[in-house]
Amino acid sequence: MRNTSNLRVAAGLTRRELIQVGYTGLLGFGLSSLWSQTGFAGSKTAKAKSVLLIFQTGAPSQIDTFDPKPSAPEEIRGTFATIATKAPGVSICEHLPGLAARADKFAIVRSMTHDLPSHEHATHMLLTGIDKMPTGSTHMVSRADWPCYASGLDFLRPRQDGVPNGVMLPTYLNNGYGFSGQHAGVLGPKFDPWHIKQDPNDPKFRVEEFALPLGLTAEKLDDRRSLLAEIDGQAESLKKLQGEGWRGLQDKAFSLLTSGRVKQAFNLDREDPKTRDRYGRHMFGQSLLLSRRLIEAGVPIVQANMGHMNHWDTHTKNCEQLKMNLLPPLDQALSALLDDLDSRGLLAETLVIMVGEFGRTPRIGQDSQGLPQHKSGRDHWSGVFSALFAGGGVLGGQVIGRSDKIGAYPASPGFSPSDLGATIYSALGVDPESNVSDQLGRPLQLNRGRLIRALYSAADV
Repeated sequence: MRNTSNLRVAAGLTRRELIQVGYTGLLGFGLSSLWSQTGFAGSKTAKAKSVLLIFQTGAPSQIDTFDPKPSAPEEIRGTFATIATKAPGVSICEHLPGLAARADKFAIVRSMTHDLPSHEHATHMLLTGIDKMPTGSTHMVSRADWPCYASGLDFLRPRQDGVPNGVMLPTYLNNGYGFSGQHAGVLGPKFDPWHIKQDPNDPKFRVEEFALPLGLTAEKLDDRRSLLAEIDGQAESLKKLQGEGWRGLQDKAFSLLTSGRVKQAFNLDREDPKTRDRYGRHMFGQSLLLSRRLIEAGVPIVQANMGHMNHWDTHTKNCEQLKMNLLPPLDQALSALLDDLDSRGLLAETLVIMVGEFGRTPRIGQDSQGLPQHKSGRDHWSGVFSALFAGGGVLGGQVIGRSDKIGAYPASPGFSPSDLGATIYSALGVDPESNVSDQLGRPLQLNRGRLIRALYSAADV
């Protein structure tokens, strides 16, 4: 195949030079992270206008959070006590008092399961709704990946109002390479999601995509758009090189810059300081507050990563890390979010899901590497783990599924990553069995899971 990266076009520039100097220079900002849209109608099970996926990257212990085993030996149950919740007969970890007081608002699924306890691969599965890695995909991000939920929605349901179909924040999961499953994969770059890679709690938090160069107004931006259109019309060779993917990114860039809805959502200074305090002045809290603002702006899928990459990977000092660093800010932030969504009338139309890529080993110190420093930790474990669901028609105050007596495997029918995906798509009114197509035009079935029907009352499914 001929390498076209340095092919000269009519304007006398290479493709790379034109992209760097022509388009980026004319606009004054980068385009690669912005979205484009094509669409599809949904199914009859729609209950939500938006989905907020709270992703606990690194994977929390199911036993030390939402599936405690108080009767098990200490090496299994850990050092935490349990507390009763507002849901009769349901107990959770003592370090989640805020959520315990709001247990009537959410359901706990205790029988999530899959068979690949690797961070990168499992992240791919949970963020895209698949149970088996696609052919050609690896642990590193590539165009062989399955599309994330926002990209699947973007392909099937276009919008032209300047609001992206999804936003991921506040961190791009990266270990020197991007984790697979975080973009549009086989659908192509046109449908890649918008990643915000800054901590909203940082006083210097600023979304560069919304920053117009000094002296550039919206009117002047329209003039530059006309200039770009003229360039496209005159340089047929450029048109062939850029393709529809580049054109889609260009259109989305202009839409975002000239639309105020999403831009205003990122201005957290507009929030009452007391509200920001309730969420917590930390990454967890301000990320969920920003998520709520994006949902109010009309973004249908928001993914909030709880911490930097593998933040919940407690190989050492599992109970200490959870008690001191992880559970308190999560409990504060998620409690505030549920209250806030409810008081604003948004909870009924927003499906909130919190889950990690897998769970942790039933026994503390059970370590595949045999390292002495891991005696106080819990290793990777995908045999069973828990997920929390709230809003969007979910019947709160219940536990769905159960694990065995040591929290190792499901003791009732398990639910897979594809079932999570089917539930997300169905909530938004998208048929999970919809066909999408890869960059070669080959049809692919978006999802092969089943809706977790027990989340909803019998009249709702």
